[in-house]
Amino acid sequence: METKSRTSTAEFHQSLSLVSVSRDVVGSSSPTAAPLVSSYNDKIRPLLDAVDRLRNLKIMQEGIQLPTIVVVGDQSSGKSSVLESLAGIRLPRGDGICTRVPLIMSLKNHTSPEPQLFLEFNGKTVETDEENIVNEINFATEEIAGKGKGISNTPLTLVVKKKGVPDLTMIDLPGITRVPVKGQPEDISEQISNIIMNYITPDESIILNVLSAGVDFPTCESIKMSQSVDKTGQRTLAVVTKADKNPEGLLEKIVADDVNIGLGYVCVINRVGDESYEEARDKEERMFQTNPMLARIDKSIVGIPALAARLTSIQANIIVKCLPDIVRKINEKLSGNVEELNKMPKHMSSVGEAMTAFMNTLGCARESLRKVLLRGEFDEYPADDDMHATARLAEMMNKFSEELRSAKTDDGSENFLVDEMKVLEESRSVGLPNFIPKSAFRSLLAKKVKGVSGTPFDCAESMWSYIQNVVVVVLVQHYDNYKQLICCTRRAVQNLIWRKKQYSEEYICDLVEMEKLSDYTCNDEYTALWNKLMEEQARFMERIRDKCKEAKVSRFGDVNVEHLWNENEEVVQAAYDLKMRMVSYWEVVTRRMVDNVVLHLLFSIQKLVNKEMEKEIIDEVMGPQGNGLKRMLEEAPSLSEKRSKLHSSIALLKQSKDIVATMMDNISAQLH
Repeated sequence: METKSRTSTAEFHQSLSLVSVSRDVVGSSSPTAAPLVSSYNDKIRPLLDAVDRLRNLKIMQEGIQLPTIVVVGDQSSGKSSVLESLAGIRLPRGDGICTRVPLIMSLKNHTSPEPQLFLEFNGKTVETDEENIVNEINFATEEIAGKGKGISNTPLTLVVKKKGVPDLTMIDLPGITRVPVKGQPEDISEQISNIIMNYITPDESIILNVLSAGVDFPTCESIKMSQSVDKTGQRTLAVVTKADKNPEGLLEKIVADDVNIGLGYVCVINRVGDESYEEARDKEERMFQTNPMLARIDKSIVGIPALAARLTSIQANIIVKCLPDIVRKINEKLSGNVEELNKMPKHMSSVGEAMTAFMNTLGCARESLRKVLLRGEFDEYPADDDMHATARLAEMMNKFSEELRSAKTDDGSENFLVDEMKVLEESRSVGLPNFIPKSAFRSLLAKKVKGVSGTPFDCAESMWSYIQNVVVVVLVQHYDNYKQLICCTRRAVQNLIWRKKQYSEEYICDLVEMEKLSDYTCNDEYTALWNKLMEEQARFMERIRDKCKEAKVSRFGDVNVEHLWNENEEVVQAAYDLKMRMVSYWEVVTRRMVDNVVLHLLFSIQKLVNKEMEKEIIDEVMGPQGNGLKRMLEEAPSLSEKRSKLHSSIALLKQSKDIVATMMDNISAQLH
């Protein structure tokens, strides 16, 4: 939280308005009257220092873009000459690509007559001087991009503190090339394009497009690239070099503005050979005054001094525009990282801390399982239907009930009562007439139960496999921060589910055997259904006596009875009675089996979630020696790396926030 002494946003905008100047004011002076540095720089310097410090902190790696002047141009467009004139020092020259890495040029007006030059790269700072700067840049480039003619996206920073230079920070990028020369990679053009696009795409970037006066502007590759990211041209400034070499028609080209340069043009004349910078400026001034074609161009847009003033103004305006947004992004990123760090598990230093964390996590996992498996709450997995466990289990149970009760049990219409008569024949003994032996009923019952006995086993197998998947998913999610424990928790679940499956199989075996060997029910529906079916017996027998081929029987529809015409009537009546008893009792059996299996599975799931799972996992994690929790003290490399990155990011963002806040306070102080 900011202290009360910090500048408010409103005050900051008011302060920035004092240092922001329009392009027209800066461009009002003639080249002679406009030095490369003026009192205006004193107001810009604090802003630029703050942005440079943010850049040195590598805040852009946090996804926060900084206002930047990016220098682009085709090879041999005169980029190096322009930058040399602004910086007052020599830069590497030669055939092919001279700039092989992004060169961040930080120019600072220096009161001392002795210039100070530094190169910053690969985490080190190298002090140099004007005489050796070219060699030092080449050495640093080789260290970054290697020897030869390859390029790299790793930047090199050049700090120039020199009396009379404008306060500017620019990034010079490799010149655009189309055809690789000897020693260059075949894809050099694509590499350079990717680097350039990376720098010019952000809205915070100002594109300084360097064009040679002798070329057709619309055909320049640098223009095409800048137009692709800045269609309106509102952040593109064009510098036209070599105006003295191709003065004819230059004014018409910049007035026509066929390439939509929103920030306008500045025309300059390149320094030649060993000319001093003062000599070059004098020559430039004379040429724009005396050359008939060049003299027609407005004096506010010609010469290096005008370019320096224009860039300084543009730089101030883009900083004014972007800094409040940078402050917002820093705060958002900082808050997000702090929140993410707080959500991470605490780094543990003792077994006691590990035990507490382990039990807390296990408790959270158990509560999640109660939600999805017992209470039917899906808020943790709203979009994952497979984790809506109570609904999926209900579907499995309904399917089991339907399959069991609709199973085919040889009740076909073609062989109606044949099995029953056969069983009665086999069970015949001395006894009362029309008496149905108990052995006959049990024999049929055993056959029918055997025919459907696989269904409850399949149901139990499917349900326990599904439960295992759900439990593993929940546990892996909760123990994601303790990956060293996932294997043992998964193993504990698998072992427990295997035992639960075994117990369910034993339970179902007993259930099936009971139904095979015992016939009993106190359910009144059995008697009611049997009586209802027996009411149709008389009509059924009449159809047989009348030699009808079919008879209608409830639960079976039309059945073929032709094969019963010559059978003993008493046997047929007994078989009919036996079948209707079986039909009535089978309703009881199937419902009883469904209810018992489902109740058994639901109760087993509750026991697993509420008691057994926790004990199983604790035993597995602790191990036989009771020292398994020590693995939790060894933080996973990925987690450790993430924690370290968050700490580094938070420290960087806090430092960046302080830099911007201090700058805002300093500017605010200028109001009082």
